[in-house]
Amino acid sequence: MASSCFLTLALAIALTTTTLLLCPTTTLAKRSEELNVIDSCWRWDPHWHKHRDHLASCSVGFAGKMLNNMGGGVTQYKVTDPSDDALNPQPGTLRYGVTQVKGKVWITFRKDMKIKLEKPLLLSGFTAIDGRGADVDIIGGACITVQKVNNVIIHGLRIHNCKSQPAGDVMGPDGNIQHLGPVDGDAIRVVSASKVWLDHNTLYSCQDGLIDVTLGSSNVTISNNWFRDQNKVMLLGHDDEYVRDRNMKVTVVFNRFGPNCRQRMPRVRHGYAHVVNNLYQGWGLYAIGGSMNPSVTSQANLFIAPEGKKEVTWKKNYQDGMSRWNFKSVKDVFENGACFDETTGGDDSGVDQHYTREEAFPVADAKSLTSLTKGSGVLKCSERSRC
Repeated sequence: MASSCFLTLALAIALTTTTLLLCPTTTLAKRSEELNVIDSCWRWDPHWHKHRDHLASCSVGFAGKMLNNMGGGVTQYKVTDPSDDALNPQPGTLRYGVTQVKGKVWITFRKDMKIKLEKPLLLSGFTAIDGRGADVDIIGGACITVQKVNNVIIHGLRIHNCKSQPAGDVMGPDGNIQHLGPVDGDAIRVVSASKVWLDHNTLYSCQDGLIDVTLGSSNVTISNNWFRDQNKVMLLGHDDEYVRDRNMKVTVVFNRFGPNCRQRMPRVRHGYAHVVNNLYQGWGLYAIGGSMNPSVTSQANLFIAPEGKKEVTWKKNYQDGMSRWNFKSVKDVFENGACFDETTGGDDSGVDQHYTREEAFPVADAKSLTSLTKGSGVLKCSERSRC
């Protein structure tokens, strides 16, 4: 077992705290500004609002390119009404767009709005929700579920203060009424779904967690989001007994965690997570953790330790399955005494991402992450200028 925790006392004293702004900057992109590989794909375009679906060609990681969400045959749907009816959604509402419009749909918003969902919002496959150009809050009620579908993009939403919900009926994909069991109050739930891209959202203060990827979901990319003010942030893998999650593959890239995130950034069960080029502004219990012998490659992240809690990782029941654990740190940067306990199980076979050509992307130097993640979360976009 190799561990970066074993710093000499002199080196630990030499490490100093880096002070960062608590709010990611979301100013308009300028040519002098350094953008990450996803943002540089579309944010330089001053006419982005005329080419909205070009965004779908910019995703990286295990979701791959979202090319099925663009081009011919896509219905453009604009949300004009912030109200919600879980069983009889009206034209112009968000729920109508994600359940009643047949085929591929690209959803935008006519104006700023706050939407309180009566019941979880069940998305159809081949759906893109694009909040650019409006301030859109999903707030104070139920939130979003991506269940048993594929080819879904969620971009540019503020999702916060989500509440648990009792069991009940709700309008689902293709206009079918579905019965849902109780939900815990997560911002976004990805359940038995694949090819899902969650990008440039701001998520905080939900009753349970912010993002769950569970029950056999895979090929998910979580990028450019801002997570703050939350105990449990991100869960990858349903529970210790659900072995189907061994096939789960998730990329977590260019996100900003903090301030005031306590744990699960992410917590991984069974499957594989590539956690790369993220900025961690402290943690409470831990930053990256897991159980049931998951594989995690932590690559070129910037970890800024809080006072009194320096260890990045947490491993439930590690000693019971230590020969199969894979937690690997590659070119991470550790500040304020942060340290990472590697456990590779005697080989590296479980810690290689093996991206296809359309999934692969260049990994940035961790020292550049303050710049590359400063636009994390919802961007301030205008049709008169670049995002």
